[in-house]
Amino acid sequence: MGKQPHLLVAEGDVHDIALVPGDPGRVDRIASHCDDHEVVAENREYKVVNATYEGRDLTICSTGIGSPSAAIAVEELEAVGVETVIRVGTTGALQSDIEIGDMVVATGAAKDEGTSKRYESETIPAVPDYDVLTSLVDAAEANGEDVHVGPIATDDAFYAETDEYVENWEAAGVLAVEMEAAALFTLARRKGMRAGAICTVDGNLVEGTQKGETDAEELPEKAKDNVARAIELSLTAASRL
Repeated sequence: MGKQPHLLVAEGDVHDIALVPGDPGRVDRIASHCDDHEVVAENREYKVVNATYEGRDLTICSTGIGSPSAAIAVEELEAVGVETVIRVGTTGALQSDIEIGDMVVATGAAKDEGTSKRYESETIPAVPDYDVLTSLVDAAEANGEDVHVGPIATDDAFYAETDEYVENWEAAGVLAVEMEAAALFTLARRKGMRAGAICTVDGNLVEGTQKGETDAEELPEKAKDNVARAIELSLTAASRL
């Protein structure tokens, strides 16, 4: 098998578990928490790094923004031997009691995006793997970190999240909205992979604040601090899987 056309990796180039942030810049940030790391490939929105954390070999791969590019990443990672993917991202809160900087572990993702619907009916749930979900929650508890655990929504249109959308999500008890998890959960399940997601809240749509997927200076201080904590939790969870 040759190299995958987008990630530019071949079988044997990566490890069996991958952390998958959206932002290529966060790949470097996650790698900085590891014992050692090396860049494997870079192309378009995708940056692939191999690293070791507490003796566990793992891969870090950015997915870019949105479900279409995330699905490409999952397809190609699976093709070269990755068995588990954990999204480490940011998200917009949909409940008034969730603050900027809080962390959310997803128990499922509403398919308010188009990518997963190309694979299956929207009535089939997009849910994480139980072991990955449990490992993320256990890592938080072991580290004394509070996390919100519950359903999120995945949406395609960052600038088209109207008041009606937000009100409907809020009324349904959905905790937050982001742009990749539903496709990631769907693809992983269909391909026999394990998947999970932990995201740091960088805005609250109910309260009228909204931020993008970035670690730049405009990210609120608490969110910047808790992105680091979410990275540590995801690495701890990965090391135990």
